[in-house]
Amino acid sequence: MIRLHDLHFSYKKKQVFNGLYLDFSPGHIYGLLGKNGAGKSTLLRIIAGLLYPQNGKITVDTNIPVQRLPSFLQDVFLLPEEFHLPDMPIRKFLKHHAPFYSRFSHEQFEKYCADFDVPQGSTLQGMSYGQKKKVMIAFALATNARYVLMDEPSNGLDIMSKSRFRKVLAEALDEERCMIISTHQVKDLENLIDRITIIDEGKILFDKDIEEISKKLSFHVSFDESETREAFYVEPSLRGNAMVSRNESGEESKLDLELLYKAIMVNGDMIKDVFNPLNQLHESGI
Repeated sequence: MIRLHDLHFSYKKKQVFNGLYLDFSPGHIYGLLGKNGAGKSTLLRIIAGLLYPQNGKITVDTNIPVQRLPSFLQDVFLLPEEFHLPDMPIRKFLKHHAPFYSRFSHEQFEKYCADFDVPQGSTLQGMSYGQKKKVMIAFALATNARYVLMDEPSNGLDIMSKSRFRKVLAEALDEERCMIISTHQVKDLENLIDRITIIDEGKILFDKDIEEISKKLSFHVSFDESETREAFYVEPSLRGNAMVSRNESGEESKLDLELLYKAIMVNGDMIKDVFNPLNQLHESGI
């Protein structure tokens, strides 16, 4: 488990986190959402031990990331949004980098590259940005690291590659692995993640399981003005008003992650009240 307790972090003139509490557990794919500059990339780098918090505590299982012990490094893989790859063939890249990960699987790497239709003939520098990104996603998963951190992994991928990306990640997840995906392109993660964490200005605005969200909130389209008035967020569309509202019927609707994100940013306090146990007891007359 990744556990952040009262975490504080600042750059020279900007405070990013001021008392952050957050846990990430194995067996889940987390969507770390937020606008640019919200602190998502900083958080991933802190977890990977590349940035040092000024105060507070962070542990990854029994490891303290800033110590960067070999046992920690082979169990955590960070795929940043921007990266540099050497001008060499893929096989030579594997020869130099795979030995750092004791559970690296060449068979899995080949399968993931095949799933992504990665060309094998050119050197890494001869590939497009999207092809390089697919190689690094394949490498990240083939390390079999318990904690895989990805910063904007769908950037540079075309529509079909994004679909394969979701499929590959879902297949790679097991009860021992934890994946944290940071993005502001929320639609790319809609059918992949099982828990949503939204960060804004270094604070946790929202942190809930998809299953719980689907039970408590309704995502639908309606022309009914009374529904529009009661909704937490409304967005006009050609088919009517797309909205997020309280789930009164008990029937689960299909999650619209983009609508949810906008609703949290606009009306976060009201939505959080829906998930407040004390508020639920009051509504039940208890």
